[in-house]
Amino acid sequence: MANARLITGKDAIREALIEEMRRDPSVFLLGEDLEQATFGVTDGLVEEFGAERVRNTPISENAIIGAAIGAALTGMRPVAEIMFADFLMDAMDPIVNTMAKIRFMTSGQAKVPMVIRTPSGAGLSAGAQHSQSPEAIFMHIPGIKIAVPSTPYDMKGLLKTAIRMDDPVLFFEHKMLYYEGGEVPEGDYTVPFGKADIKRQGKDVTIVAVLAMIKKALMAADILASEGIEAEVVDPRTLYPLDMDSIINSVKKTKRLVTVEEGSRTGGIGAEIAARVAEEALDYLDAPVKRLGSADCPIPFSPALEEVMYPTEQGIADAVKQILG
Repeated sequence: MANARLITGKDAIREALIEEMRRDPSVFLLGEDLEQATFGVTDGLVEEFGAERVRNTPISENAIIGAAIGAALTGMRPVAEIMFADFLMDAMDPIVNTMAKIRFMTSGQAKVPMVIRTPSGAGLSAGAQHSQSPEAIFMHIPGIKIAVPSTPYDMKGLLKTAIRMDDPVLFFEHKMLYYEGGEVPEGDYTVPFGKADIKRQGKDVTIVAVLAMIKKALMAADILASEGIEAEVVDPRTLYPLDMDSIINSVKKTKRLVTVEEGSRTGGIGAEIAARVAEEALDYLDAPVKRLGSADCPIPFSPALEEVMYPTEQGIADAVKQILG
């Protein structure tokens, strides 16, 4: 990768925000404690852009999203931060009944160019109300684009794309990926929505994973490779739009599919992907689709219990060997 540096996911997101705010004066940030951010993503931005463009808000997710919608409708490009993805539930009415619907209800006369950034996922022993992965919930809401980046490169490129869009975007950032390093080129670049990335080529099984599960899927692929099994790892990068063409093409090649997510298995991302593969490529499958996800249980506070909630690299490898027979 030309002009690449090794930076963390947190710094990649911060770079995207800085570059877009410098590029477009209509971009501004709002959310709780942005000046002393919980994960440090927006630390120091107020010194460059001022309190008008880096706005600390009251502790009210409903107010944050409502204000962002109003600003977007009047020509601004707000980037609203919800401190934990769990707290999106406190703003479901403006997200689902206003933000997602206005462009449709006005026949495109009104645009809502806004982004909601929010950290999701477990791994910090933060308890049941700070550790959820609710991405699949919003796949059921028409009118919202959804990004789920797994690398610093994708975090920066997808966020820049999201900020420039005229549609509302939910941008999920896994907490544990804030601290993972990756190559990111210097200068301006974007990553398109609706275009999956093949993180690893393989011929024996397709593994579709999202967010932090991509790292585990790649580790599982290493385990499998030591046993002569070549796994293809597909990262959708966005859930809406969802690049089913890339997934279907991979399944046609490998004849087998395992989906991996951190959210609850029931009604999850994998359920949608499995159903669509069954509709479009059933005749290519040589084994039933295997879906891996968290147990249908709130995330426990105990680190020991939290660790057994969601898929592991060995668990993914075992699932692959199960469908390989």
